Amino acid sequence: MSELPRLSRVRLDRWLWAARFYKSRSQAKDAIDGGRVRVDGDRAKPSREVAVGARLSVPRGLDVADIVVIALAERRGSAADAALLYAETDASLARREANAASRRLTGAAFTAPVGRPSKRDRRALTSLKQGSRDRANDRH
Repeated sequence: MSELPRLSRVRLDRWLWAARFYKSRSQAKDAIDGGRVRVDGDRAKPSREVAVGARLSVPRGLDVADIVVIALAERRGSAADAALLYAETDASLARREANAASRRLTGAAFTAPVGRPSKRDRRALTSLKQGSRDRANDRH
């Protein structure tokens, strides 16, 4: 059996796909083109080659993860293999945990309504959404 050649550089969009940050290479390309992914603090093109040790800022849900590339891959593997391709910085982990705690606290103040709104509630919501433009017509 021949051994696969060791990679020294991989395209950014391909690496993000292989590391399972995006479900497809086209989604990775769109994120890179939109300026949401940064390499060493700079905007990049999808064709930019990343090497081991590169620092990336990648959006993950509501947060941005700052990661360091540990290994390279051109092919998408299992999630366990993908997790071995990068390491998140300690500052990024702390920031994500603080943001999650903040979201939990603000979400605790919200109480979901019980059941469907009544006709009166729906009218109040409609007038609130429309603002003052139709309030004169609501009075009968």
